[in-house]
Amino acid sequence: MRVNALTLREPSALRDALARRGLDPGRADAAVKGIGPVALLFDSVSAEERDGLDETAKRHGLECLTGEGWALLVGSVSALSGSIRSGSSRLSADTAADIGRLLRGTVEPPTSWGMVRGTISLDHPVVVGILNVTPDSFSDGGRYLGSDAAIRHAEHLLERGADMIDIGAESTRPGVSRRLSSSEEWLRLEPVLRESVRRFPSVPVSVDTVNPETGRRALDVGAWALNDVSGLRLDAGIASVCAEYGAGLILMHSRGNLGEISTYQYAEYDDVATEVATELQHSVRVAEEHGVSRDRIVLDPGLGFAKRPEHNYAVLRGLTVLAALGLPVMVGPSRKRFLGQVVGADVSERDNATAAACVAAYALGAGLFRVHDVHRVREALQIAHAVREPVCPSSNFDS
Repeated sequence: MRVNALTLREPSALRDALARRGLDPGRADAAVKGIGPVALLFDSVSAEERDGLDETAKRHGLECLTGEGWALLVGSVSALSGSIRSGSSRLSADTAADIGRLLRGTVEPPTSWGMVRGTISLDHPVVVGILNVTPDSFSDGGRYLGSDAAIRHAEHLLERGADMIDIGAESTRPGVSRRLSSSEEWLRLEPVLRESVRRFPSVPVSVDTVNPETGRRALDVGAWALNDVSGLRLDAGIASVCAEYGAGLILMHSRGNLGEISTYQYAEYDDVATEVATELQHSVRVAEEHGVSRDRIVLDPGLGFAKRPEHNYAVLRGLTVLAALGLPVMVGPSRKRFLGQVVGADVSERDNATAAACVAAYALGAGLFRVHDVHRVREALQIAHAVREPVCPSSNFDS
């Protein structure tokens, strides 16, 4: 008799082992997902709810740890699913529904992202190239203010492997004294967006804005999605515009106004990963209340925004908390200060660190990566994807 440990930390090893022994790949994948362990952390728990969780755990062979106002429920996906079936649980209908949603998000990650002009597949890492047409962005401010230079850079990003372009015309650097008016923002954005759409009609383009009027104009011209760095905090009208057009909507976590979100003014957390997830859940509810369909929404934990260096690393470690919400996750660690504080590099020399952060995020559930150095990140993610999925080596993700 031989025995080997097949850790569930990276379940693809177990899935591949079962498939090699004759189990249909689809059934092998389902089996691995069903036996995989999941931990559910409950906060603001009443004594009655705590007793219900404890009894449910005993009845279904789950582990349960409780404290004042909180509880932790741990078990396999299949056991947790059994615990919320009608008639077999003391849990409330709302709690059972919440657990069911999280379990689905854990075992059935989204496979695509729908936008107004098409759908982008998430069966491989999606690299989003950054195109700033601002005079003062921290990494490349002023370099692409002219439309000709901006279009040349967009072409370069696509040649280097970008799947998508994200265009921003308003800086979020610390100390911004006032927001741009819609007309000022559009004056920077319009020529670049129009020419990008004309030159690259099949390339998804998102526009980074917190202004509904700018968003409407961008979607009229040809943008596929809007990227709101405030997560609808500054103006929920962005959601109404996206709902009207059927556009994609990226909701990023941040705190404060535009001049504060890149500072530490509101960077106070007890449990940053769960607080970010909770605040983004609120943003999702606001979006849905304004008519945005869930299949149009992407979540971004806002690395570098209202977060100290240690917060950013904690958010990355806890990215599975956000991924469990069942929506695509985008990360944007590119060249940010928290990377430099570890590797000791200036802004222009943080691309290797960016690629490492993207690989770590991919392993923990992220699917889209907003970066400056597209080629370096794409190569790193190709290797990470090849480790995760049984694919033949190739020059792109989807062949």
